[in-house]
Amino acid sequence: MRVFLLLCLLVLGNAKPYQPIDVMDFLKDYDIMMADSDENDDEDNNEDKYNDEHESCPAGCHCSPRVVQCSDQGQISVPEKIPEDTVLIDLQNNDITEIKEDDFKGLHKLYGLFLINNKISKIHPKAFRNMDHLRLLYLSYNLLTEIPANLPPNVIELRFHENKINRIKKDAFKGLNKLHVLELGANPLDNNGIELGAFDGFSTLYVGIAEAKLTAVPKGRTSLSSYQADLFKKRNVFFFFHSLTYGLSTIKFVENGSFVSTSNLRELHLDNNRLKKVPPGLSSLRYLQVIFLHGNKISSVGVNDFCPMGSSVKKNPYTGISLFANPVKYWEVQPATFRCVTGRRGVQLGNFRK
Repeated sequence: MRVFLLLCLLVLGNAKPYQPIDVMDFLKDYDIMMADSDENDDEDNNEDKYNDEHESCPAGCHCSPRVVQCSDQGQISVPEKIPEDTVLIDLQNNDITEIKEDDFKGLHKLYGLFLINNKISKIHPKAFRNMDHLRLLYLSYNLLTEIPANLPPNVIELRFHENKINRIKKDAFKGLNKLHVLELGANPLDNNGIELGAFDGFSTLYVGIAEAKLTAVPKGRTSLSSYQADLFKKRNVFFFFHSLTYGLSTIKFVENGSFVSTSNLRELHLDNNRLKKVPPGLSSLRYLQVIFLHGNKISSVGVNDFCPMGSSVKKNPYTGISLFANPVKYWEVQPATFRCVTGRRGVQLGNFRK
């Protein structure tokens, strides 16, 4: 079940320009999750309880059992009279500017809250209180400058893509032990904007920080390794450190020891940066199976850059190594370099243009 849910969550993993999502798709995930969990809310499954004309349906919204859809209605605030048994709320593509303390009061069964593409710049610190069942919180394409305080404790997916967030405090995600997906792409985050330890305390499966302003060595730190060791603190983390914003140069090198705390890393994206060599330490990552290094300035590949030197060292085989669009002279790469790659199509080289 954990794998199934992860696949569902990662469908939206690579954030793209805003496109409305169909929240009804998540209702199926909710039903599966409830059926597979020990939680039993004794929900009323009377599907005739709510409709558009029912007095409990907010004005201008469409209501169906457990779902309130108010997208594309020009709403300037969260509507009132949302039924207390609501599981999903769709408020996409409106003009909401603020989330107030009591906007979601009494909605203890809420599972998914979709506030994508509004104008939200302020969220009250108590807006998410008593929302222990909330698992999906989508706040992408808004005007937030910081991570909201007191996030729902059991949330598994947080999306803040393309806001104005320029700083992440150390305790921003404190207590979110069930968080699986964290999307922070296209925010003006630079090296000094992420405090050390900001990602401590949860076993996140996916963290997206694409299109940020990260470079090689954060100011005020002597090496990249201390910074990345904190970023790569937990197992199974998928990191996306590439930038397409204005074609600016981003990460130029990765120091030895940067991945020392990521022994269970499965997939790593460092494509479209300005790396001149393969990051050190990859051969020691036993569970690493996919690495994207295309679109860099890597000119050579060493025979032990990806695979352990001795056969006694255990390592899962790679299923994909992406090295195309680099100035690598592929005819000079020794065949043994990819001895731990499964399949002839597991390595991509060539297609470099000056």
